[in-house]
Amino acid sequence: MLDIKFVRDNQAAVAEAMENRHASWDAARFSELDETRRAAIAKEEALQAERNAASKSIGAMMGAGQKDEAEAAKERVRAINDELAVIGKEREAADEALRELLLATPNMPADSTPVGESENDNPEVRRWGTPRDFAAEGFEMKPHWDLGPELGIIDFERAVKLARSRFILLGGLGARLERALINFMADTHSSRGYKEWWCPAMANAETLTGTGQLPKFEEDLFHTTEGLYLIPTAEVQLTNIHAGEVLDADQLPLKYCAFTPCFREEAGSAGRDTRGLIRVHQFDKVEMVKYAKPEESFDDLEAMVADAENILQLLGLPYRVISLCTGDIGFSAAKTYDLEVWLPSYNGYKEISSCSNCTDFQARRANIKYRDPANFKGSRFVHTLNGSGLAVGRTMAAVIENYQQADGTVRVPDVLVPYMGGVEVIAPE
Repeated sequence: MLDIKFVRDNQAAVAEAMENRHASWDAARFSELDETRRAAIAKEEALQAERNAASKSIGAMMGAGQKDEAEAAKERVRAINDELAVIGKEREAADEALRELLLATPNMPADSTPVGESENDNPEVRRWGTPRDFAAEGFEMKPHWDLGPELGIIDFERAVKLARSRFILLGGLGARLERALINFMADTHSSRGYKEWWCPAMANAETLTGTGQLPKFEEDLFHTTEGLYLIPTAEVQLTNIHAGEVLDADQLPLKYCAFTPCFREEAGSAGRDTRGLIRVHQFDKVEMVKYAKPEESFDDLEAMVADAENILQLLGLPYRVISLCTGDIGFSAAKTYDLEVWLPSYNGYKEISSCSNCTDFQARRANIKYRDPANFKGSRFVHTLNGSGLAVGRTMAAVIENYQQADGTVRVPDVLVPYMGGVEVIAPE
């Protein structure tokens, strides 16, 4: 969440940032609650000082035989305690209301985040690779939602029978390709300095509050009757590993990665990308997370983007990088790059990775700090970063479509052949 002191001292900047993000922000309500809280604290401190002075005087009065005066002082102490109880409840109510307001307020965009209304205003940073021209090769490409079932590697109909729509059933070399992509991604990130973790697929409310999914986005989460939630991304777990801890500066940056299944209700996406592997309720993903020093975090973001790009380049999949504008950036992010892979079925690019610097926004919610005695006293909040490395289902869709051949088979990218047990071509089963 945002620092309350920063908000208090930068009201105009916060209001402008929230307007650029199209986020609701009630500045008057914040000022009212903040003033109530500060007034209560000031009154508490004054009454506590009066109580302390009165308490000290009672002994002296008793020693001097001033029983009536001592009794009056005792009565005043009792009255002060009653007043403090009332004021304490007022302060606690203001504190809780302020916390709820700030928990629902998104992060401040970084200065380098472009101002824009929507995804249509996201500037392109660069492209890599050239999309295939299937017509020039003499055949008509097929979308993965048609080619997958023809090959016997994706079964959409039975997935609906087993669960409901927007769930996927993979079989044979489809299941093996999923595992191959997961292992390839995790191994590649580990070789670049990321420590791999194996995380729970469920998280408690405190953990999801730390990364910003709760309380604002509860409708997008699947939850259990015991108060746990199925995680929407491994970012939730990896970022909260050090919740409530103080790290040493020489540990930073910490680089973590993990494969997990991910679960999303997708409550606000009705009618979008309903075919194939693009937008489903359960999918696999390899996630990257970093804990960084504030002065280094934006360089660490560029490095994280390069790590995600490396996966696409090794797979030989054309893609582009865009910088998300203020109107499209995620709730917890200050700056985000999206990597979009070329999908022939869309005749365009589709998001496959989102890499964000959340600055100290999540660290403040999860209370993750670091100490650096050589440079400052005490402790400060770290910056947290996260990025998909990559979304596995979308990567599979991209591989199937971009590597399809005229005879209806799919060539396996060279880097995946060892993970596929030597299989070089996926043919109908």
